[in-house]
Amino acid sequence: MKKLLVIIIITLIIVVVNACKKEGDTLPPFNPTPLTIKLPGNLPVMNIPASNPTTVEGVALGRMLYYDKIMHPNGSMACASCHLQSEGFTKKGTNILPHINLGYGNKFLWNGEIEGTLEDAMIFEVEDFFKTNISKLQNDDTYPLLFYKAFGSTEIDSKKCAYALAQFLRTLVSGNSKFDKYLRHELTLTADELTGLTIFFSERGDCFHCHSLSLMGDGNRHNIGLDSIFNGVNAGYYNVTANPADLGKFKTPSLRNCGIRTSFMHDGRYTKLDEVIEHYNSKVKNSASLDPVLTKPGKAYGLNLTNSEKEKLKAFLLTLTDTVYLSDTAFASPF
Repeated sequence: MKKLLVIIIITLIIVVVNACKKEGDTLPPFNPTPLTIKLPGNLPVMNIPASNPTTVEGVALGRMLYYDKIMHPNGSMACASCHLQSEGFTKKGTNILPHINLGYGNKFLWNGEIEGTLEDAMIFEVEDFFKTNISKLQNDDTYPLLFYKAFGSTEIDSKKCAYALAQFLRTLVSGNSKFDKYLRHELTLTADELTGLTIFFSERGDCFHCHSLSLMGDGNRHNIGLDSIFNGVNAGYYNVTANPADLGKFKTPSLRNCGIRTSFMHDGRYTKLDEVIEHYNSKVKNSASLDPVLTKPGKAYGLNLTNSEKEKLKAFLLTLTDTVYLSDTAFASPF
C-alpha cells in the first residue's frame, strides 16, 4: 500500500514538473525593448523612475489597458471613455483633467491629493477609481502573455497594471503646437498673437507665474479666487489637509489645447475661454488663502485688461493647440 502511494506521489510530481516545463517552453525569452520617449527640443527632460523603465512592450500593454473596458468591473468604461484623444484626452462638457504631459507631474487630481509619481496616481486609478477585477485580466486569453513580455511574469496584479499605464501615459507628450514651433524658430506668430504672448508672460497678464513656459502649467496648487466662501468640493486641497491656508487651492492644469475645451476649472463653471480670461480680468474673489500673485499692488483683484488686450491674449492661447497630439496614431486605440 505504501509502495503504491509513493508511486502515485512520484507520478503526480512528474506530471506537475512536465506541465511547468511545458508552460515555460511556450514563453518567449523575456527581453523587453528599451524605448526612448521623443521629446521636442523646447520641453524639459522627463524624470523616469528606475523602477519602471519605459519599454516598447510596457507602452503597448499600457495602451491596451487604457482603451480596454475590461479594466472596469462591469466592463462599462475604459480610461479612454473619459479621456478622448480628439478632445485633448479630456471630454468636452466635463471638468475632467486632460491627460497631457503627465510624465512631468508629481501632483494629481484636481485637489492634488495624490502626490508622488505617475505610478502612484495610476495605482489609485486601478485600485480605487476603477476597482479593477484583476482576475478578469488573469483569465483573459491575451493579457498574461502581454504582461510577461512587459514585466517578465504572467502573474497579473494592480501594480503591474499601474506601471504599464504610467509607461503609456508618459509617451503622451504634447510639444508641437504653433507656439512650440515658434519657440523652435520654425515659424512666426501674428502681430496679435505676439501681443498676447507679451501680455501672458509679463506683469500685465501675470499668467506665466502659474502657467510656466513650455509645459504651460506648474502643476502646483493655487487659490485663484473662484470663491470667497468654501463649501464641499470647492474647498479644494483643504479637504485633504484641513489647513485653512489650503482653502480653495486646486492643481493648475496645463493650458495646452485650451482652445478646444468646453469646460474650465475644477467644477466646470466656465464653458468658454473668454469667460476664463474675464475671471482673471474682473471676477477674482478675495480670501485669506488667495494666491499672492493675484493680490499684487495695482491689480485690485483683477487685471483690468482692455477688450483689445483680452482678444489678443486669447489669440495667443489659441496657439497652444497641438493638432499633432490630437491625431497621433501612436496614442490612438489599438483595437
